[in-house]
Amino acid sequence: MSIKTVLVSQPEPKDGNSPYFRLASKFELELSFHKFIQVEGISLNEFRKLGVKPLDFSAIIFTSRVAVDHLFRLLNEMRIEMPADTKYFCVGEATSKYLQKYIVIRKRKLYVGERKSMDLLPFLEKHHKEKFLFPCSNVHRRELPRLMEEKGMDVTEAPIFQTVASDLSNLSARKFDLICFFSPAGIKSLYKNFPKFEQGETKIAVFGPTTAKEAMTAGLNINIEAPKPHAPSMTAAIEHYLKHTNGKS
Repeated sequence: MSIKTVLVSQPEPKDGNSPYFRLASKFELELSFHKFIQVEGISLNEFRKLGVKPLDFSAIIFTSRVAVDHLFRLLNEMRIEMPADTKYFCVGEATSKYLQKYIVIRKRKLYVGERKSMDLLPFLEKHHKEKFLFPCSNVHRRELPRLMEEKGMDVTEAPIFQTVASDLSNLSARKFDLICFFSPAGIKSLYKNFPKFEQGETKIAVFGPTTAKEAMTAGLNINIEAPKPHAPSMTAAIEHYLKHTNGKS
């Protein structure tokens, strides 16, 4: 079956030079973009129920800009300003630069890991006597806090935001030839919005092993998977597939 209509479960790219648009032009595709999931922060009352007192901590670990936004939102609502000597440990330059939207940081108080949370471990070990606050999602990978606990470090996880399904009532999932998923939550959102969804001839593309696992658990047949050696991105994987199905090289 030739693919003509594609649903991408992410916001539409703002960059007109996005690989998605080049792909659409090359294969004459009709693209639709729609967020399948959204992030919601907990309320101040919910945060207080966690029993977390920010001023008790001398260091904060940020693994995403979302965590930065929601922690400082809560701090503002509590009228709390973290002390100037608070240490910040951030995953990636993007997160560390984003943090400076809220505070002015001295270089000696900021520590940046390259790409993954585990990249922070050498910095954390050097400051193992600190009391760490780890703002996170209600569902997250615990490798870093678990390892910190094993090494005797004092770390408190604070689930201050959660990923929830978006309202997809304006979509008819069955009208698309291909649906692209980027997270397990995206697949759960599909079935929350369309409990009776049946794949039929619709092709499914997934990004990442956890997304693939969720797709298989849901009984979906995966047709396109990324990243792969020949296709490091979703668009590259789709192009590789379309070259064989739509007949364009």
